[in-house]
Amino acid sequence: MQSNSWNLEDTYTSLPQIFYRYHSPAAALNPQMVIYNHELARDLGLNPNNPCEKIFSGTALPPGAKPICQAYAGYQFGHFAMLGDGRAVLLGEQITPTGNRFDVQLKGAGPTPFSRGGDGYAALLPMLREYIISEAMFHLGIPTTRSLAVTLTGKPVIREKKLSGAVLTRIAGSHIRVGTFNYAAAFGTAEDVRALADYSIWRHFPWIAEHGEWREAAVPSSKLSGRYILFFREVAARQAALIAGWQLIGFVHGVMNTDNMSICGETIDYGPCAFMDTYDPDTVFSSIDATGRYAYKNQPVIGAWNLSRFAEVLLPLFHENEDEAIELAKHEIERYRDVYQKTWLNGMRAKLGIDGESTEDAGIADELLALMHEHKLDYTNTFLALTHAGEKAGMPSESSGLATKMPLPKMPDFTAWQKKWLARRGELHNAPVMNANPAVIPRNHRVEEALAAAGHGDFSVMHDLLAALRQPYEESDMYSQPPGADSCSYKTFCGT
Repeated sequence: MQSNSWNLEDTYTSLPQIFYRYHSPAAALNPQMVIYNHELARDLGLNPNNPCEKIFSGTALPPGAKPICQAYAGYQFGHFAMLGDGRAVLLGEQITPTGNRFDVQLKGAGPTPFSRGGDGYAALLPMLREYIISEAMFHLGIPTTRSLAVTLTGKPVIREKKLSGAVLTRIAGSHIRVGTFNYAAAFGTAEDVRALADYSIWRHFPWIAEHGEWREAAVPSSKLSGRYILFFREVAARQAALIAGWQLIGFVHGVMNTDNMSICGETIDYGPCAFMDTYDPDTVFSSIDATGRYAYKNQPVIGAWNLSRFAEVLLPLFHENEDEAIELAKHEIERYRDVYQKTWLNGMRAKLGIDGESTEDAGIADELLALMHEHKLDYTNTFLALTHAGEKAGMPSESSGLATKMPLPKMPDFTAWQKKWLARRGELHNAPVMNANPAVIPRNHRVEEALAAAGHGDFSVMHDLLAALRQPYEESDMYSQPPGADSCSYKTFCGT
């Protein structure tokens, strides 16, 4: 156990104690390592070749650990609820060899003071699913929590049937959520809110704390007020970039409650999430999202809604005059919308292989998406086919040489759109290399194949899938193929 280079701190406990409870994880009966992220372990400063099943199952604590559960609340499907770490324990903050700070959390480590009647444990397959999807997101370049290990506990969990229990070790920039601020406002004092904001600035935006003056437009001259407006602005900008990234790769988070919105801009809480195959802006994967609140097309709007709930908490810190504070908040929400739209459009330009800015670019992108929807085209493979088409037209693209190139559709309306697109590319003296379109995503049917095999003790299918996901821009005859036409509508579930 001592061969791992643990370097844990616990600065979160400097906050008022309403934000956490000291609590140790439950010991496992028979810990067995299922998968260990050697690359991530190395980056964290841990021994990549010596995983400790006892630590990653919660049976033993690493040196320096002072385990806690975090308190938070959240707007779940628009309704406020008291929550907290119901099955997670934070071991501490690992300081890496490069000086970075990451939370180390055990998910599925038994009941906690916030379990709300749940058993606090997790089943093996949902933990493996989070491992797969979060690692895919990381290699696609989308900010995300990461998975360090999945460990069997030897203790079964009871759901509809008896399942193998497991613990996921999750690594995050932090686990501070918009829902943490919702909790502070509902159950704490004004000073608790300020303390959480100050800690968050110190942890994630230290340049704000070190800034001497705030003289930007729409920011009061008061250093105190400007400090918190800049904090909100930074959080909003990270959310805009994150959600734009989701939209550009066809990812549906599925449950964008404020408790699942990290202030450091990472994708967190992989519950009813999945990637689209056929492009449809109304896509919903969550079995409980009957109204489509968190559908693919709504994710940018929900981002603004969540940020509005965040701004409501911070209003007293923005300005002592409530009306002035509200106007400042409105301004920042509009800024979020502008940042999102600009980030998404620039990302779409990269996917289409066009450089610079033209007033026609948004129309070209929107027309393509409308055609993809009308003709029920595969989202990922349509953009991959455009990469090949750019190469075929004598324009630069990057391709590993898939045996049979993805063809573009032959419909007249798509052909007409293609001429507009190629004309826009042809305007450029040096058209940019088309390298923004992944060939491999965690297709739902491939993920389910891997989990089905793992459920029978065969982890080789999962390892093969993970190997492909580590190189998402390398084309694969196997992993680039969408599911068959007879594939059933895919549904995912929360709380597993």
